[in-house]
Amino acid sequence: MTPTTAAQATPGHLLLDAEALYAELVRGVRGLMAPQTRLAGIASGGAWLAERLQRELALEGSAGVLSSALHRDDFARRGLAASAQTQLPFDVNGADILLLDDVLYTGRTVRAVLNELFDYGRPARVRLAVLVDRGGRELPVAAEFAAARVALPAGQLLSLARTEPGAFHFDVKEG
Repeated sequence: MTPTTAAQATPGHLLLDAEALYAELVRGVRGLMAPQTRLAGIASGGAWLAERLQRELALEGSAGVLSSALHRDDFARRGLAASAQTQLPFDVNGADILLLDDVLYTGRTVRAVLNELFDYGRPARVRLAVLVDRGGRELPVAAEFAAARVALPAGQLLSLARTEPGAFHFDVKEG
């Protein structure tokens, strides 16, 4: 478990190295993997992580993508976001699934994604690994592994972004 860090953030800048945290995530995910574990990422940042991990860990098949759009508790306010649609290229029933996300905050997105996942079947086990846990939970959701734990003001939105060649960095916006 990584210690909590106070991160200095201003709009557009965060003093966290997303690529270094990704390397830490790879190390942590290796420790969580079993031969039958399947990766699924939450659209969009978590899906990018799952896709890259799938390649770097030389896993067979493709990682899954889970959208929270249809199960969000703020659907009436947000509507259908322009995010990826759910794609699960494996049988969910009885599967050991490692769910990946870029930033864990309130827990509401994870709750929505779990509802989406169970629409496809009943997995044997679901665990969560995240690049950054920023605290601020509103639901009892915890990551089994977090590459970093940071404290940010509630008004700041933190998300993973990537460059054209695929390098990760963070975007910080005022909410």
